[in-house]
Amino acid sequence: MTNAGAPVWLALVFSVLIGALYAVQSRVNGELGHQIGDGFTAAVISFGSGLVILSLGLIVFRRGRRGLQLVARGVKAKRLSWWHLLGGLAGALFVLSQGLVAAPLGIALFTVAVVAGQTVSGVLMDRFGIGPGGRRKLHASKIVGAGLALVAVAFTVSGELRGSDALWLLALPLIAGIGQGWQQAVNGQVRVTAQSALTATFLNFLSGTIALVLAALVHGLLVGFALDLPGNPWLYTGGLIGCIFIAGAALVVRTTGVLMLGLCIVAGQLVCALALDLLAPTQGHPLGLTTIVGTALALVAVVIAAVRWRRPGRAHAR
Repeated sequence: MTNAGAPVWLALVFSVLIGALYAVQSRVNGELGHQIGDGFTAAVISFGSGLVILSLGLIVFRRGRRGLQLVARGVKAKRLSWWHLLGGLAGALFVLSQGLVAAPLGIALFTVAVVAGQTVSGVLMDRFGIGPGGRRKLHASKIVGAGLALVAVAFTVSGELRGSDALWLLALPLIAGIGQGWQQAVNGQVRVTAQSALTATFLNFLSGTIALVLAALVHGLLVGFALDLPGNPWLYTGGLIGCIFIAGAALVVRTTGVLMLGLCIVAGQLVCALALDLLAPTQGHPLGLTTIVGTALALVAVVIAAVRWRRPGRAHAR
Protein backbone atom coordinates (compact mmCIF):
# COMPACT_ATOMS: atom_id res chain seq x y z
CA MET A 1 0.00 0.00 0.00
CA THR A 2 1.13 3.58 -0.56
CA ASN A 3 1.54 6.07 2.24
CA ALA A 4 -1.86 7.54 1.39
CA GLY A 5 -3.57 4.13 1.54
CA ALA A 6 -3.84 3.58 -2.24
CA PRO A 7 -2.60 0.23 -3.61
CA VAL A 8 0.83 0.03 -5.26
CA TRP A 9 -0.70 -1.19 -8.53
CA LEU A 10 -2.69 2.04 -8.74
CA ALA A 11 0.50 4.10 -8.36
CA LEU A 12 2.07 2.06 -11.18
CA VAL A 13 -0.94 2.55 -13.48
CA PHE A 14 -0.88 6.28 -12.72
CA SER A 15 2.83 6.31 -13.60
CA VAL A 16 2.03 4.79 -17.01
CA LEU A 17 -0.49 7.58 -17.62
CA ILE A 18 2.19 10.12 -16.66
CA GLY A 19 4.39 8.61 -19.36
CA ALA A 20 1.60 9.03 -21.91
CA LEU A 21 1.46 12.73 -21.07
CA TYR A 22 5.22 12.99 -21.70
CA ALA A 23 4.66 11.75 -25.25
CA VAL A 24 1.72 14.10 -25.82
CA GLN A 25 3.78 17.06 -24.58
CA SER A 26 6.64 16.05 -26.89
CA ARG A 27 4.27 16.18 -29.86
CA VAL A 28 2.82 19.56 -28.78
CA ASN A 29 6.13 21.26 -28.04
CA GLY A 30 7.83 19.69 -31.05
CA GLU A 31 5.16 21.06 -33.37
CA LEU A 32 5.25 24.45 -31.63
CA GLY A 33 9.01 24.68 -32.08
CA HIS A 34 8.69 23.59 -35.71
CA GLN A 35 6.04 26.21 -36.54
CA ILE A 36 7.83 29.02 -34.71
CA GLY A 37 11.19 27.96 -36.10
CA ASP A 38 12.80 28.42 -32.68
CA GLY A 39 12.94 25.66 -30.07
CA PHE A 40 14.14 28.09 -27.39
CA THR A 41 11.05 30.28 -27.72
CA ALA A 42 8.81 27.19 -27.72
CA ALA A 43 10.45 25.94 -24.52
CA VAL A 44 9.98 29.31 -22.77
CA ILE A 45 6.29 29.37 -23.79
CA SER A 46 5.74 25.85 -22.47
CA PHE A 47 7.55 26.26 -19.16
CA GLY A 48 6.45 29.86 -18.67
CA SER A 49 2.75 29.05 -19.15
CA GLY A 50 3.12 26.23 -16.63
CA LEU A 51 4.66 28.63 -14.13
CA VAL A 52 1.73 31.04 -14.55
CA ILE A 53 -0.76 28.22 -13.90
CA LEU A 54 1.11 27.09 -10.79
CA SER A 55 1.43 30.65 -9.48
CA LEU A 56 -2.36 30.96 -9.65
CA GLY A 57 -2.57 27.64 -7.81
CA LEU A 58 -0.41 29.01 -4.99
CA ILE A 59 -2.71 32.02 -4.68
CA VAL A 60 -5.76 29.77 -4.39
CA PHE A 61 -4.38 26.96 -2.21
CA ARG A 62 -2.97 27.83 1.19
CA ARG A 63 -1.26 24.46 1.52
CA GLY A 64 0.97 25.29 -1.44
CA ARG A 65 2.08 28.57 0.16
CA ARG A 66 2.71 26.79 3.45
CA GLY A 67 4.85 24.31 1.52
CA LEU A 68 7.18 27.12 0.46
CA GLN A 69 7.75 27.96 4.13
CA LEU A 70 8.43 24.31 4.97
CA VAL A 71 10.94 24.03 2.13
CA ALA A 72 12.74 27.19 3.27
CA ARG A 73 12.94 25.79 6.80
CA GLY A 74 14.14 22.45 5.47
CA VAL A 75 16.97 24.05 3.49
CA LYS A 76 17.93 26.25 6.45
CA ALA A 77 18.01 23.22 8.77
CA LYS A 78 19.94 21.26 6.09
CA ARG A 79 17.26 18.58 5.93
CA LEU A 80 17.04 19.51 2.26
CA SER A 81 19.99 20.49 0.07
CA TRP A 82 19.82 23.61 -2.08
CA TRP A 83 20.39 21.52 -5.21
CA HIS A 84 17.12 19.66 -4.55
CA LEU A 85 15.43 22.88 -5.70
CA LEU A 86 17.04 22.72 -9.15
CA GLY A 87 15.07 19.81 -10.58
CA GLY A 88 13.55 22.26 -13.04
CA LEU A 89 16.90 22.50 -14.86
CA ALA A 90 16.47 18.91 -16.02
CA GLY A 91 12.87 19.66 -16.96
CA ALA A 92 14.03 22.70 -18.91
CA LEU A 93 16.50 20.59 -20.86
CA PHE A 94 13.78 18.05 -21.63
CA VAL A 95 11.34 20.69 -22.90
CA LEU A 96 14.12 22.40 -24.88
CA SER A 97 15.00 19.10 -26.54
CA GLN A 98 11.32 18.68 -27.48
CA GLY A 99 11.27 22.05 -29.19
CA LEU A 100 14.60 21.53 -30.97
CA VAL A 101 14.64 17.91 -32.16
CA ALA A 102 11.27 16.17 -31.58
CA ALA A 103 9.90 17.28 -34.94
CA PRO A 104 12.94 16.35 -37.08
CA LEU A 105 13.43 13.02 -35.29
CA GLY A 106 9.77 12.03 -35.06
CA ILE A 107 7.97 11.31 -31.78
CA ALA A 108 8.77 7.57 -31.69
CA LEU A 109 12.51 7.98 -32.22
CA PHE A 110 12.67 10.98 -29.89
CA THR A 111 10.85 8.96 -27.23
CA VAL A 112 13.13 5.92 -27.35
CA ALA A 113 16.18 8.19 -26.97
CA VAL A 114 14.62 9.74 -23.85
CA VAL A 115 13.68 6.26 -22.62
CA ALA A 116 17.30 5.07 -22.80
CA GLY A 117 18.40 7.93 -20.56
CA GLN A 118 15.51 7.43 -18.14
CA THR A 119 16.23 3.72 -17.72
CA VAL A 120 19.89 4.23 -16.88
CA SER A 121 19.09 7.16 -14.61
CA GLY A 122 16.38 5.25 -12.74
CA VAL A 123 18.79 2.46 -11.84
CA LEU A 124 21.39 4.93 -10.59
CA MET A 125 18.92 7.03 -8.56
CA ASP A 126 17.57 3.97 -6.73
CA ARG A 127 21.04 2.47 -6.28
CA PHE A 128 22.42 5.60 -4.58
CA GLY A 129 19.24 6.56 -2.73
CA ILE A 130 18.65 9.96 -4.34
CA GLY A 131 14.86 9.61 -4.25
CA PRO A 132 12.61 10.22 -1.22
CA GLY A 133 12.23 6.49 -0.60
CA GLY A 134 15.96 6.19 0.08
CA ARG A 135 18.25 3.51 -1.29
CA ARG A 136 16.33 0.58 -2.77
CA LYS A 137 17.73 -2.89 -3.29
CA LEU A 138 18.01 -3.76 -6.97
CA HIS A 139 16.50 -7.24 -7.23
CA ALA A 140 17.43 -9.35 -10.25
CA SER A 141 13.98 -8.75 -11.75
CA LYS A 142 14.52 -4.98 -11.75
CA ILE A 143 17.97 -5.31 -13.31
CA VAL A 144 16.66 -7.68 -15.99
CA GLY A 145 13.69 -5.37 -16.64
CA ALA A 146 15.94 -2.34 -17.02
CA GLY A 147 18.29 -4.30 -19.29
CA LEU A 148 15.41 -5.45 -21.47
CA ALA A 149 14.18 -1.85 -21.71
CA LEU A 150 17.59 -0.85 -23.08
CA VAL A 151 17.45 -3.74 -25.55
CA ALA A 152 14.04 -2.50 -26.69
CA VAL A 153 15.46 0.98 -27.20
CA ALA A 154 18.51 -0.28 -29.09
CA PHE A 155 16.34 -2.44 -31.35
CA THR A 156 13.96 0.40 -32.16
CA VAL A 157 16.72 2.91 -32.78
CA SER A 158 18.64 0.51 -35.04
CA GLY A 159 15.63 0.17 -37.29
CA GLU A 160 14.68 3.83 -37.29
CA LEU A 161 18.20 5.15 -37.96
CA ARG A 162 19.17 2.79 -40.75
CA GLY A 163 20.44 4.99 -43.57
CA SER A 164 19.75 8.16 -41.60
CA ASP A 165 22.15 10.99 -40.77
CA ALA A 166 20.17 12.07 -37.69
CA LEU A 167 22.16 10.04 -35.14
CA TRP A 168 23.75 13.12 -33.59
CA LEU A 169 20.29 14.51 -32.86
CA LEU A 170 19.73 11.69 -30.35
CA ALA A 171 22.34 13.08 -27.95
CA LEU A 172 20.08 15.86 -26.63
CA PRO A 173 17.01 13.71 -25.76
CA LEU A 174 19.31 10.99 -24.39
CA ILE A 175 20.92 13.45 -21.95
CA ALA A 176 17.49 14.92 -21.18
CA GLY A 177 16.24 11.42 -20.36
CA ILE A 178 19.07 10.89 -17.90
CA GLY A 179 18.12 14.18 -16.28
CA GLN A 180 14.50 13.04 -15.96
CA GLY A 181 15.39 10.36 -13.41
CA TRP A 182 17.27 12.90 -11.30
CA GLN A 183 14.42 15.40 -11.64
CA GLN A 184 11.84 12.87 -10.44
CA ALA A 185 14.06 11.95 -7.48
CA VAL A 186 14.76 15.49 -6.23
CA ASN A 187 11.21 16.70 -6.86
CA GLY A 188 10.01 13.79 -4.77
CA GLN A 189 12.30 14.90 -1.95
CA VAL A 190 10.96 18.46 -2.16
CA ARG A 191 7.39 17.19 -2.20
CA VAL A 192 7.96 15.22 1.03
CA THR A 193 9.47 18.25 2.77
CA ALA A 194 6.82 20.65 1.48
CA GLN A 195 3.98 18.19 2.10
CA SER A 196 2.55 19.51 -1.16
CA ALA A 197 2.97 18.38 -4.77
CA LEU A 198 1.89 21.89 -5.83
CA THR A 199 4.86 23.45 -4.04
CA ALA A 200 7.33 20.96 -5.50
CA THR A 201 5.97 21.49 -9.01
CA PHE A 202 6.01 25.30 -8.66
CA LEU A 203 9.67 25.30 -7.58
CA ASN A 204 10.49 22.94 -10.46
CA PHE A 205 8.88 25.29 -12.99
CA LEU A 206 10.41 28.38 -11.37
CA SER A 207 14.03 27.23 -11.74
CA GLY A 208 13.37 25.80 -15.20
CA THR A 209 11.71 28.95 -16.49
CA ILE A 210 14.54 31.15 -15.26
CA ALA A 211 17.10 28.93 -17.01
CA LEU A 212 15.12 28.84 -20.26
CA VAL A 213 14.52 32.61 -20.34
CA LEU A 214 18.25 33.23 -19.94
CA ALA A 215 19.07 30.69 -22.66
CA ALA A 216 16.44 32.16 -25.01
CA LEU A 217 17.78 35.69 -24.46
CA VAL A 218 21.32 34.63 -25.33
CA HIS A 219 20.08 32.68 -28.36
CA GLY A 220 17.91 35.59 -29.48
CA LEU A 221 20.74 38.10 -29.20
CA LEU A 222 22.95 35.83 -31.31
CA VAL A 223 20.53 34.78 -34.08
CA GLY A 224 17.45 36.98 -33.59
CA PHE A 225 14.12 36.55 -31.83
CA ALA A 226 11.18 34.58 -33.22
CA LEU A 227 8.08 36.78 -33.01
CA ASP A 228 5.71 35.05 -35.47
CA LEU A 229 3.61 32.80 -33.22
CA PRO A 230 1.08 30.22 -34.56
CA GLY A 231 -2.61 30.70 -33.85
CA ASN A 232 -3.50 27.08 -33.06
CA PRO A 233 -4.42 27.07 -29.33
CA TRP A 234 -3.55 23.40 -28.67
CA LEU A 235 0.10 24.19 -29.37
CA TYR A 236 0.17 26.21 -26.13
CA THR A 237 -1.01 23.39 -23.84
CA GLY A 238 2.48 22.01 -23.18
CA GLY A 239 2.82 23.92 -19.92
CA LEU A 240 -0.47 22.62 -18.54
CA ILE A 241 0.48 19.05 -19.50
CA GLY A 242 3.85 19.50 -17.80
CA CYS A 243 2.19 20.72 -14.58
CA ILE A 244 0.13 17.54 -14.46
CA PHE A 245 2.90 15.01 -15.03
CA ILE A 246 5.54 16.75 -12.89
CA ALA A 247 3.13 16.95 -9.95
CA GLY A 248 2.03 13.36 -10.53
CA ALA A 249 5.60 12.05 -10.60
CA ALA A 250 6.48 13.93 -7.41
CA LEU A 251 3.40 12.43 -5.77
CA VAL A 252 4.03 8.75 -6.56
CA VAL A 253 7.84 8.45 -6.69
CA ARG A 254 8.08 7.74 -2.95
CA THR A 255 5.81 4.72 -3.43
CA THR A 256 7.15 3.40 -6.72
CA GLY A 257 10.84 4.25 -6.43
CA VAL A 258 12.68 6.07 -9.22
CA LEU A 259 13.39 2.93 -11.27
CA MET A 260 9.82 1.60 -11.26
CA LEU A 261 8.44 5.09 -11.91
CA GLY A 262 10.85 5.44 -14.82
CA LEU A 263 9.96 2.04 -16.29
CA CYS A 264 6.21 2.74 -16.05
CA ILE A 265 6.75 6.14 -17.65
CA VAL A 266 8.71 4.34 -20.37
CA ALA A 267 5.70 2.11 -21.06
CA GLY A 268 3.30 5.05 -21.19
CA GLN A 269 5.61 7.07 -23.41
CA LEU A 270 6.15 4.30 -25.93
CA VAL A 271 2.53 3.22 -26.13
CA CYS A 272 1.31 6.80 -26.54
CA ALA A 273 4.07 7.63 -29.03
CA LEU A 274 3.09 4.51 -30.96
CA ALA A 275 -0.55 5.62 -30.98
CA LEU A 276 0.36 9.15 -32.07
CA ASP A 277 2.52 7.90 -34.93
CA LEU A 278 -0.22 5.48 -35.94
CA LEU A 279 -3.15 7.90 -35.79
CA ALA A 280 -1.39 11.18 -36.66
CA PRO A 281 2.14 10.50 -37.95
CA THR A 282 4.57 13.36 -38.35
CA GLN A 283 5.59 14.09 -41.91
CA GLY A 284 8.46 11.87 -43.06
CA HIS A 285 8.26 9.52 -40.05
CA PRO A 286 5.88 6.64 -40.85
CA LEU A 287 5.32 3.97 -38.20
CA GLY A 288 7.72 1.04 -38.65
CA LEU A 289 7.73 -2.58 -37.49
CA THR A 290 10.77 -1.99 -35.26
CA THR A 291 8.88 0.65 -33.31
CA ILE A 292 6.00 -1.74 -32.69
CA VAL A 293 8.31 -4.58 -31.57
CA GLY A 294 10.37 -2.20 -29.44
CA THR A 295 7.24 -0.98 -27.69
CA ALA A 296 6.19 -4.56 -26.92
CA LEU A 297 9.64 -5.35 -25.47
CA ALA A 298 9.51 -2.24 -23.27
CA LEU A 299 6.13 -3.29 -21.91
CA VAL A 300 7.46 -6.76 -21.10
CA ALA A 301 10.40 -5.07 -19.32
CA VAL A 302 8.01 -3.17 -17.05
CA VAL A 303 6.14 -6.36 -16.16
CA ILE A 304 9.38 -8.21 -15.36
CA ALA A 305 10.67 -5.34 -13.20
CA ALA A 306 7.40 -5.29 -11.23
CA VAL A 307 7.25 -9.03 -10.48
CA ARG A 308 9.20 -8.89 -7.21
CA TRP A 309 7.83 -5.54 -6.09
CA ARG A 310 6.90 -7.04 -2.71
CA ARG A 311 8.61 -9.97 -1.07
CA PRO A 312 6.56 -13.15 -0.40
CA GLY A 313 4.67 -12.79 2.87
CA ARG A 314 5.15 -9.02 3.03
CA ALA A 315 1.49 -8.35 2.34
CA HIS A 316 0.49 -10.05 5.61
CA ALA A 317 3.16 -8.43 7.76
CA ARG A 318 2.16 -5.82 10.27
